[in-house]
Amino acid sequence: MSVVVTIILTVQMLSALAMIGLILVQHGKGADMGAAFGSGGSGSLFGASGSANFLSRTTAVLATVFFVCTLALAYFGNLRPASSGSVLESAVPAVPAVNVAPAVPAVAASGAAQIPAK
Repeated sequence: MSVVVTIILTVQMLSALAMIGLILVQHGKGADMGAAFGSGGSGSLFGASGSANFLSRTTAVLATVFFVCTLALAYFGNLRPASSGSVLESAVPAVPAVNVAPAVPAVAASGAAQIPAK
């Protein structure tokens, strides 16, 4: 079971890193306006409008993979054997639970009895 969780966690981390990279590479909606007025940014690897379509679809696929991995990790994280309880329930108490009556203090003597004799 732990091998499956490790694989899912690895896929989730890789998809998160790839998503971060793709989101940072994408340009905002205002960047198209500058390209329309001849700033020279419209010529790219994917063409004038191909990069937005390719990058946004890839980001959506990676987001779906990340979401599915998150749900799978939450499912596997909640699977526990029926016999195991809380950590607090299995903890050993610090003080032994023995039925011992508390010590009763001795009755204080009168003032004359407290004076030491020579």
